[in-house]
Amino acid sequence: MAEATYSDPQLALNRIYTKRGDSGQTSLVNGRRIAKDDLKIEAFGTVDELNSFVGQARATLDDEKLEHPTLGDLADILMRVQHELFNLGSLLATDPDAVHPKQAQIAEVDIEQLETEIDKMNDTLPALRSFVLPGGTRLNAELHVCRTVCRRAERIVSALARKEEVSPFSLGYLNRLSDAFFVWSRWASVHMGAEETLWQPNQASSGGA
Repeated sequence: MAEATYSDPQLALNRIYTKRGDSGQTSLVNGRRIAKDDLKIEAFGTVDELNSFVGQARATLDDEKLEHPTLGDLADILMRVQHELFNLGSLLATDPDAVHPKQAQIAEVDIEQLETEIDKMNDTLPALRSFVLPGGTRLNAELHVCRTVCRRAERIVSALARKEEVSPFSLGYLNRLSDAFFVWSRWASVHMGAEETLWQPNQASSGGA
């Protein structure tokens, strides 16, 4: 059996609260204390928020795949993405010079896998004549929420990268993942038989005849 790339978590979460954060500071993975509103905290906190929304979409998908079994492929993908996002969060929550060689990371292969899945699913979708509006199904809307939160995470990590060294694959991963959520939202709608809602500017109050 091949040796694992990353170390397994070594945690003992017996106490949930420590009161050490009551002063407005928290600890990074390597132990350094830092303000809770620091850009670094905002970065991995937003990745954590995204992970929660992905979990919500996956729970919806688990219900829907009973009626639409082909959605099972996407359920497996989202489960993997949640692990990858936790890896990214761990990396962002560590000072660059304290990252351990076997600490969980985001690698080029993670980006390449997303690109493969985007291309494969997008090739099965009808060409778009306009932008699409989120909705039509709960799952579609939830995947669009994931897309927009992912874009926000990307913006924050981009700002962090101007302040300190950031893994070279972190931004690429978030950029590709947001594109993936867009494709996955469309793919899910097609497999659920739901019609997409296209953006029509003249349906605004100001655009009416």
